[in-house]
Amino acid sequence: MIRFVKNIVDLTLIKSISGIRGTIGGKAGDNLTPIDVVEMTSAFAQWVIENSDKKKIVVGRDGRISGQMVSSLAVNTLISMGLDVIDVGLSTTPTIEMLVPNQNAGAGIIFTASHNPKQWNALKLLNEKGEFISAADGAKVLEYARNRSFDYVQIDELGSVSTLDDPFKFHIDQIFKLPYINQQLIQAKKFKVAVDCINSTGSIALPPLLERLGCEFVLINGELTGEFAHNPEPIPINLIQLAEAVKEHKCDMGIAVDPDVDRLVFVCEDGSMFSEEYTLVAVADYVLRYKKGPTVSNLSSTRALSDVSKTHGQSYYAAAVGEVNVVNKMKEVNSPIGGEGNGGVILPDLHYGRDALVGIALMLNLLAEDEITMSELKKKYPQYVIIKTKFELTPKMDVDELIATVKQANINETLNEIDGLKIDFEDGWVHLRKSNTEPIIRVIAEAETKEKAESLINPILDTINQNYAE
Repeated sequence: MIRFVKNIVDLTLIKSISGIRGTIGGKAGDNLTPIDVVEMTSAFAQWVIENSDKKKIVVGRDGRISGQMVSSLAVNTLISMGLDVIDVGLSTTPTIEMLVPNQNAGAGIIFTASHNPKQWNALKLLNEKGEFISAADGAKVLEYARNRSFDYVQIDELGSVSTLDDPFKFHIDQIFKLPYINQQLIQAKKFKVAVDCINSTGSIALPPLLERLGCEFVLINGELTGEFAHNPEPIPINLIQLAEAVKEHKCDMGIAVDPDVDRLVFVCEDGSMFSEEYTLVAVADYVLRYKKGPTVSNLSSTRALSDVSKTHGQSYYAAAVGEVNVVNKMKEVNSPIGGEGNGGVILPDLHYGRDALVGIALMLNLLAEDEITMSELKKKYPQYVIIKTKFELTPKMDVDELIATVKQANINETLNEIDGLKIDFEDGWVHLRKSNTEPIIRVIAEAETKEKAESLINPILDTINQNYAE
């Protein structure tokens, strides 16, 4: 993956092939300011004008406090470039991805910083297929932005703005057209679920889906305020409130999504964690019953997906981290199901994007078909333990040098360098890489036990601490 990061050690503005992400406020070029929003939007609009005969863009945003401001800046910039805008308003990333081709648009923009805290926002850029733009296209957009290679139109050529009444209906309708979804079977089970909407658009996207699935549901953090009740990344430490709600209301499961509803994590009926890593594992296990083919996830995802794929007689492939990389690999090997171990499910029969809504429907169908509880389902799969940690990038940290040091210390192991460094041991793995979305280095390890995972990751953590501790 080609990455474009501007002084990441000092700033909170990250430019990458999929767009721009940063914290609100501060100085232009250092943070996500109005100038940066206008500049990137203008550059993307120029790319659309030069690469598509469809002069229409679909945009939408998650529930962040800054969403309306960022969206307004971008929409008016698009108009000033002569493009017509369909402004969906509050929506989800997968919904916008599906609406781009549905509305015969030339591109899309989603205003969301995914799992980042409330001070962050971002512009995610989509092509006319509703997929993240390629590395080459992203490089072109960034070149336009650097050189300010864009022209604004005259008064009589300004674009227009229109809206959509119910964007979620189309999305949900398409889910129920999938051959894997038995709506009547799910409705008959009358599942009861608790949902952590994290004060964002999950609170308006998930209820209509659950209602049509015949579910009784309890929403927590359901007020669409953008004031996230906890860190919005759906990982165990942030799901304690959801686990308590599941037990208190005697639910069949808990559902957690991130602010733009492309990541999906479950909590079992007893309040235990199903694990974000096993969202894709379980959904793939279900889909492979009906449609054979290889599976794909990224290098930082659990080995359990490979194990489950083998039980269906199918191959498994790993891609570099990043949705666009996973999608490219899925297309290359004609994969019917793939995604990321962070709770991202990609079902090509619906669209090539992570989608929590379809993941929920598939999981409920699996539980209904097998007449099984979430905790019983979890026990069916190979049990691995993943340890995830991260380090903030500092001025003295040389990531390339760090990776070279770690590589040399493990030169006799199986190494993969398509995205940082992944070391495959016989009994586990460690992956060291720069984040695509935050100014940090991620270090992840997996093994059959916590103790073994710690034994694999600790030497690398020691190297980082010894050489780069402030």
